[in-house]
Amino acid sequence: MTIGRTIRDEFDWPLFISVSTIALFGVLNLYSATDGGTTSDAYVQQLYWLLLGFGVAGLTVAVDYRHFERYGWLIYGACILALILVFVLGRSVRGSTRWIALGGFSLQPSELMKIGLIIALAKYLHHDTKMGGRTLADLIIPGLILALPMGLVLLQPDLGTAMMLAFIFASIMLLTELKLRSLVTLIVTFIVAAPITWFYLLKDYQKERITAFWHRLGGQQADLLDSGWHAHQSLVAIGSGGLSGKGFTQGTQTRFRFLPDQHTDFPFPVWAEEHGFLGALLLIGLYVFVVLWSLRIASQAKDRFGAVVAVGVGAMLFWQTVINLGMVSGLLPVVGMTLPLFSYGGSSLLSTMLGLGLLMNVSMRRFSH
Repeated sequence: MTIGRTIRDEFDWPLFISVSTIALFGVLNLYSATDGGTTSDAYVQQLYWLLLGFGVAGLTVAVDYRHFERYGWLIYGACILALILVFVLGRSVRGSTRWIALGGFSLQPSELMKIGLIIALAKYLHHDTKMGGRTLADLIIPGLILALPMGLVLLQPDLGTAMMLAFIFASIMLLTELKLRSLVTLIVTFIVAAPITWFYLLKDYQKERITAFWHRLGGQQADLLDSGWHAHQSLVAIGSGGLSGKGFTQGTQTRFRFLPDQHTDFPFPVWAEEHGFLGALLLIGLYVFVVLWSLRIASQAKDRFGAVVAVGVGAMLFWQTVINLGMVSGLLPVVGMTLPLFSYGGSSLLSTMLGLGLLMNVSMRRFSH
């Protein structure tokens, strides 16, 4: 089947329209979050990255996804190399070294590592046809595939992305016949590892944010001028939107700059304040649709590699969305997690569009031979 006929007959319009709508909302929201474009050209840059992202997704769709399986270890190795180069060529921002400067653009390799991990796990599991569920021994090699990039990301340090890699891994393993006993053992392992993470991996500001979160859960007043500021202002913005919102570019939390990081980690409160409960419900509904659609694609994939890729991309979108919405609504600690297709950031947007391109690729070729 030629690519032209595949696109004409099997193009996944529901996925494309949903993703395009979220991305368009994101650009409009970024315009509002940057004072209507008067203080920053971030929304223009985001539009450029979005167009480039659609181009990357288009190229990804044009190549049969089985070629990604063929070169899976090479792709994984290139992502690992990029993570290593961060420590040699990277630049430091707020105490973290996560970016490599490429001319006027800064690339964050850890974002691309999410896709590299998904492809590597899919390649391994494609050839691992063990029946009856996987034991802990069967997780040794997949665990090593995760451990190397996760360790490099933690050294940057970037706890949020490291968590995402772990969640993607866990989701893929859970949805590919992991035995219940193995699952319970993994959960116990994560619980035991929690104190190690707290005492040796978390920075002081991260501990303060988690402490402020527990104080809120216990009914105590967090320090609104310090660790509790982000969450408090976010809740004020979301709550003040009412049913239908204050109107585009009319949010007071945005206009008076009360809401921190409103174009990166906190774009959803900007949207909720200006478009209200109904607008927030529409946006969340679109994310839910894309995640459920990815599981539908996984169930219809013609081979195991495509199914695992679809599960991995769906898990990436699900966890990143849930964590971001959880932290901006006060249900989770503030950990610094962007909202897919909505937050400002070239690397995050390109990584997401690359993943969505793979997802559409699997969808379009589910009936081909």
